[in-house]
Amino acid sequence: MLPRSARRRELFRYSAFGFLSSFDIRHSRFNIVPMPYHYLEDIGTADIAFEATGRDLPELFRGAADATTNVMIDNIEAIQSRQTRRIELSNDKLDMLLFDLLQELIFLKDAECLLLRVREARIDTRDEMYLVKATAEGEMLDPERHHQRADVKAVTLHNFAVEQTDGGWKAIVLLDI
Repeated sequence: MLPRSARRRELFRYSAFGFLSSFDIRHSRFNIVPMPYHYLEDIGTADIAFEATGRDLPELFRGAADATTNVMIDNIEAIQSRQTRRIELSNDKLDMLLFDLLQELIFLKDAECLLLRVREARIDTRDEMYLVKATAEGEMLDPERHHQRADVKAVTLHNFAVEQTDGGWKAIVLLDI
């Protein structure tokens, strides 16, 4: 396995191939998939940062989830829908709700070797709490088909932010690798 700094450089080598703009398009054999996120290179040395965007909160949460998974493997389109998981989380802060969702995806990858993509997300408020109900689909990690990039250990709170913009929502996320 490459040293951490070399893995980071290898990950960013892909930036020239379609990860730099929130409206970039990544090509696969079967369809064109818009990528609502881009990676930020000047944040940390043992970390990978990205900015996710969405017209609404569900789109933001799905984009941030895909960006996190895309740090772990480079071909997220290869994840087949063989298992479905319902994820329900709550937090009194909206940004921490996203943090919790991303942590849950990392936990499921580490604990169960399960790669998931959030297909649906619903964000509600109740009694001064934010709630997310997400449907995630995926399968067990298969090293033959899922080309691993970096071992994401956790989401960090450094520069972590969720904010509303003129065009929707934006999140900045830093992942410890």
